[in-house]
Amino acid sequence: MKNRTPRAILCTEKEIGMSSHLLSWIVFTPLLGAFILLCVPKRAAHSIRWIALGTTALTAVLVCLAFPVFRASEPGFQLVERVVWIPQFGVQYLLGVDGISFPMIVLTALISLMACLGSLTHIRVKGGREKEYYFLFLLLETGMMGTFLALDLFLFYIFWEVVLVPMYFLIGIWGGPRKEYAAIKFFLYTLAGSLFMLLGILAVYFAAPIHTFDMTVLANVKFGLLFQKIVFLAFFLGFAIKVPIFPFHTWLPDAHVEAPTPISVILAGVLLKMGTYGFLRFSYPLFPEAAHWFQPAMGILAVIGIIYGGFIALAQTDFKKMVAYSSVSHMGFVLLGLAALNADGFRGALLQMFNHGTITGGLFLLVGVLYDRAHTRELNAFGGLGATMPVYAGILTFFSLASLGLPGLSGFVSEFLTLLGSYQYSKLITGLAAIGILLAAAYLLYMIHRVLLGNLNPKWAKLPDITALELSTLVPLMIFILGIGLYPKIILNYMIPTLDALLIAIKI
Repeated sequence: MKNRTPRAILCTEKEIGMSSHLLSWIVFTPLLGAFILLCVPKRAAHSIRWIALGTTALTAVLVCLAFPVFRASEPGFQLVERVVWIPQFGVQYLLGVDGISFPMIVLTALISLMACLGSLTHIRVKGGREKEYYFLFLLLETGMMGTFLALDLFLFYIFWEVVLVPMYFLIGIWGGPRKEYAAIKFFLYTLAGSLFMLLGILAVYFAAPIHTFDMTVLANVKFGLLFQKIVFLAFFLGFAIKVPIFPFHTWLPDAHVEAPTPISVILAGVLLKMGTYGFLRFSYPLFPEAAHWFQPAMGILAVIGIIYGGFIALAQTDFKKMVAYSSVSHMGFVLLGLAALNADGFRGALLQMFNHGTITGGLFLLVGVLYDRAHTRELNAFGGLGATMPVYAGILTFFSLASLGLPGLSGFVSEFLTLLGSYQYSKLITGLAAIGILLAAAYLLYMIHRVLLGNLNPKWAKLPDITALELSTLVPLMIFILGIGLYPKIILNYMIPTLDALLIAIKI
């Protein structure tokens, strides 16, 4: 093994010297709010709800404060915080943000705030235990933020595992009739993947000339091809299960269906992105030769996921399960962009990660709105709701059109870039992937037909339309979807320098 030429994606000493504590505040403000909740009496449910909402809102404000100090034109890590944590093993408390992680923390802050707003009604309906729920909710947000900002592999693994625990309890306690089964399945799948990833992290640590978990150092080390292949596969299993990539997806529909609506929003909006983020942050920079070697396999798995997810979504009669399987298809487009290993593919993949979070998060919120009123998710039980719930109908149509990739909305931009990048790699794979767009149009339009059009079921004639609180969780997402759809540079400008530097770094 030998050292590679220092790369543009690495932070410089100047950047380290300019570090602040803003990233730490972003990561640990939710945890601080969680501990404040422990001091609040259980009977003070109103105070608990508003402390949790205030904490997620404050975290979102802190993320907004990063905009004026984050230099979009710089590809390296910024706002770096570095503290020696366990010197005996070279473990550091190391945080940093760049054009890959910045959109992800914006997405996490946005989705967490909308999910918390949605919880205000949902958890009351479910019958209390607000204190426990919001404690776990805020702990989950800390884990997600830390995962996207950690630059030390050991620290990254800790935050990655922190996410697992609260999600298990949030599904297992506040979920649907088969909540225990779904929670255990989610836990076992994710834990199995995490163990493979841990073995990969340890292998990298011991194989490096200087034993360290520091990503900024390890990215400059050239590992042997055989070593890269083995460890890339270990990381792949950990990340693939989290995405999830076919055939590791079977936990996802159960988790989505049984999870309470706000948690489904976080699961689809943020947690699935942790896997694909891991490829960009760790797998590709550390194992570039292996990434090229596994490129055909990743392209094939992406296409299978796109088509399989689309067909299965088309066959569903459960509204929530249909949206869950659509996530398998849409995350296949992310993997397709990553497999392309070119500029358009990477840009489309990262943008699709962000767009899928806002679009599918909104669809799950809309499923929850309907379920809270009708207490059923069976598509065949509805019909004609466009007449009695016109505002809901308009918003559902908007999110559905965004999901199927209508030009002018964000889903179109990311899927177009992904297919453009894929076309440069393989025309056959791109042609097959395009089938997924047709399938998305089929199952989403069929859903609209069954829910909103046709004859009104007299049973639902007096269903109330969407409320102001429910609307407040959807309008911000709609603004992002429309804004990115009309002017994608508003977010692409933050991504491009880092992604271009990464592509240069992994060329072999």
